[in-house]
Amino acid sequence: MSQSDVVLGIDIGTQSLRAAIFDLKGKCIGFGVEPIETTHPQPAWAEQDVESWWTAAKKAVPVALTQAGISADAIVAIGLDATACTVLACREDGTPLRPALLWMDQRSFREAEEISRTNDPILRYVSGAVSPEWMLPKALWLKRNEPEIYGRADRIVECTNWMMHRLTGDWTLSLNHVTVKWNYARPDGGWSRPMLGQVGLDDLSGKWPSDIVPLGKGNGKLSKRAAADLGLKVGTPIAQGGIDAYLGMIGLGATGAGDLAMIMGSSTCHLAQTDREIFGSGLLGCYPDATVEGLYTVEGGQTATGSIVDWYRRHFAGNESAEAARTSRHVYEILDEKAAAVPPGSEGLVCLDYWQGNRCPRKDPRARGTIWGLTLSHGPGHLMRSIYEATALGTRHLLEDASSFGLTIDRIFAGGGGVQSHVWMQIHADALSKPIHLGTDPQACALGSAIVAATHGGCFASLGEAARAMVCIERTVEPNPANKQAYDDLFGEYLATYDALRDLMHRRV
Repeated sequence: MSQSDVVLGIDIGTQSLRAAIFDLKGKCIGFGVEPIETTHPQPAWAEQDVESWWTAAKKAVPVALTQAGISADAIVAIGLDATACTVLACREDGTPLRPALLWMDQRSFREAEEISRTNDPILRYVSGAVSPEWMLPKALWLKRNEPEIYGRADRIVECTNWMMHRLTGDWTLSLNHVTVKWNYARPDGGWSRPMLGQVGLDDLSGKWPSDIVPLGKGNGKLSKRAAADLGLKVGTPIAQGGIDAYLGMIGLGATGAGDLAMIMGSSTCHLAQTDREIFGSGLLGCYPDATVEGLYTVEGGQTATGSIVDWYRRHFAGNESAEAARTSRHVYEILDEKAAAVPPGSEGLVCLDYWQGNRCPRKDPRARGTIWGLTLSHGPGHLMRSIYEATALGTRHLLEDASSFGLTIDRIFAGGGGVQSHVWMQIHADALSKPIHLGTDPQACALGSAIVAATHGGCFASLGEAARAMVCIERTVEPNPANKQAYDDLFGEYLATYDALRDLMHRRV
């Protein structure tokens, strides 16, 4: 391959689709982004129009090509990542039968509890509890609440599967997705048929593609129809896609022992590689072969982080938005200035970041967000900082839980849209008492997809070699020791808040 070759990473996030073209040194030479709308029909529900993903791709990819100033022939391969687990029901040709249930949708919490109660041995890979965000609870909810849709569906899949089908014309499953979100474990022979039968999902596997492909592998080629839509070359190799955060881990270069990738988008995902099983913690799970075959990926996560920040901006930052319009500044720049002017601890405010429940370590989809300690002296800066602090303390909570089960974290690498806030990153470093390393390119997930594409296209011999060539750390945020005690104290209040309010929260759901 020539050093003039480039690769395309398509990153489908919660709020937007991003298309990024990278050279083989990891430099982004072309970028396009299109928003994706989420609707919330009921509290804790979240849906997206399935076709909106392809509509966004048709707009973003040509923009990236134009900005890069290259022809489609220069693209060696394409990589894809998407949210997980965003579940949809469709016909064999991909026609959707209803809006997709977005990953953060919590409506199937009762189904998740029922599946967890089976105590099937395969559940040890997910710390014994199934999340309502995942495939099986959502599919069971559809079968029970929308049986006509479930019955007509030839395929019940998720965003990555559907997008791979639109790109190639073929139906495949990603080993990355099914291992992490579908209760599939290679060491146990795949899925637990007894568990599926026990909850009435015997027929579900018939709606799944049979071809399970490891991340970055496969024989997919860009179809004629897709090439015409995107302005790309027919037959361009397509690497099997995966979960956005997992590609973000690759895009940050966090692949060594003791390394943690913290992907900060609408949610925050925490990922680390290990050569041994870690079972029993409050982590989401320990997943064999999910990223690199032969290794386990351990995962923790927070359901809502950046989405809480966005919620505050949309509903309560009218003055700051007006100021941004007058001064041609970004509204988050103004909000961050106000948050930075407030001391650690937000002068008595305590926030619990459970707007969409708690993913881990509590694994409580019925938990809810709260802010207490309000007085008339508190303003927008206090509220913004308290939200930032809550999300940082949520990360601290899950890492402290995981450490009690043997997970050691020495270095933290952060990526995603959240790293653009210097205030937010400093709060994380202070709350965790650990340095945080930031990559040069903020689009870690798109870069990870590009790294997978470069490996799939033959530019590098392995993902590790590609990551070493294409990832560059730009700066490190060091913790401020003077703030340690304030965050130790606030962490105790953060934990006590849930304990005090848990029963009240559950009564209202």
